Order: sequence, then C-alpha cells, then structure tokens
Amino acid sequence: MKFLASIMTVLALALPVHGQSAAEPVVVELFTSQGCSSCPPADALLHKLAARDDVLPLALHVDYWDYIGWKDKFAKPAHTRRQKGYAKAGGRRMIYTPQMVIMGQEDVVGADAVQVESAIRKHQKKPRQVALTLRRQGGELVIRLQPRSPMPKARLLVQLVRFTPERTVSITRGELAGKTLSYANVVEDWQLAAEWDGTEPLELTVPLTGSQPAAVLVQEAPFGPVIAAARTD
Repeated sequence: MKFLASIMTVLALALPVHGQSAAEPVVVELFTSQGCSSCPPADALLHKLAARDDVLPLALHVDYWDYIGWKDKFAKPAHTRRQKGYAKAGGRRMIYTPQMVIMGQEDVVGADAVQVESAIRKHQKKPRQVALTLRRQGGELVIRLQPRSPMPKARLLVQLVRFTPERTVSITRGELAGKTLSYANVVEDWQLAAEWDGTEPLELTVPLTGSQPAAVLVQEAPFGPVIAAARTD
C-alpha cells in the first residue's frame, strides 16, 4: 500500500487540480543549499513542481552551509534573512534545509512530497482576495491589482522576483563533493516594487530588462501570507 501511495503522489505532483487557474499559482519557496546533503531530493521535487502551471516554485539558496567547505554559488544573505523572518512569524526557533514554505504560511520538510502536495492542494481550494495580472511591455512590466473582497488591515508588499529556470553546478567540496546537480527556478533577485493598502485598485509599471522570467508576489508584511501571485516568461 505504501508503494501504491508513493506512485499516486508522484502522479499528483505532475497534474494540476481540476479548475485551478495557471494565472493564480500556489507559491512554493524552497530554502536549500549546495552544501546540504539532505537537499538534492527536495531540489528534484522542485523540478517536478516547476513543470506545472498551477504552482510557482522558487529556489532560495541560503548561505549558512557555506562554512563546511563549499560556497553555494546561488546563496544570498537575503534568502537566509527571509527564512529567519518566516521562522519568527511562525513562532519557530530554528531554521533548516530543505524547507518549503507554501503561500507564506505552511512550513513543510522540502523532500516530503506527500506533505508538499497536501499543502498545495489546501491552498488551491482557497479563493484569492486579489486579482493580479502582469503584462510585459518593452523593457517594463505592468502590474495590475484589483481587490475582490475586503482586504486584511495590513501593509501589503508587492514584490518583483527574477529567477533562472534551470542552473547546473559541479560541486567539488563539502557534503556533496563530486556531484553535478541541477536546480530549478533559482531566485536571482527579489525587490520591493510597491506597498499597497488593498483598498483601491493599483496599477504600476516597473523596469524589466533581460530574458529571465519574473514573478510578482503580494504578501502581508513582513513575512505573512502570500495573497496573490503571478508569473511572466
């Protein structure tokens, strides 16, 4: 029975929930590191999620594993600060890898496909309070936000994320020495585009150069629930 359950989970990860809009994906943030021997299964799982239209998976490489002999080429102190921010908001005293945070709310072990899928489906059933649309226009991105229902009385952050769909690294030191690993949706840049109170529609235009995909997340400040997300290739 366990084998059958594993097969069903793998199949579920490859398929979106019926009726889920690709325009309103579930955000999955993976905190990972090239220096962490437990992380490759979670990195592989993120690849599976990246093949889906109804999920927006993002890999945030952290820097606190660098001390054991291999400096993660994608790690940023800002990613570690973000993970610590989630821990503080959730009342957790420790951070770890691999960890997935779903829609800024669910804390899940990153390699646990069953729990990850369960959390994704839970958030797919929740109605979105905000309609978020994106349009690339030359070297700019037009962002439109439209409240659908009364918004929480909180400061809302409109965040622009740039990421690379796939990067491969040959690791020569540390716990994963000798391995060549592929990483999906590697976050390269995370910026605050605007703050919004959610009471009126908002339209803004931000610079968007290069060919990298981009995503926009609307999140309760500072590390609260993600209430809307969209991506553009």
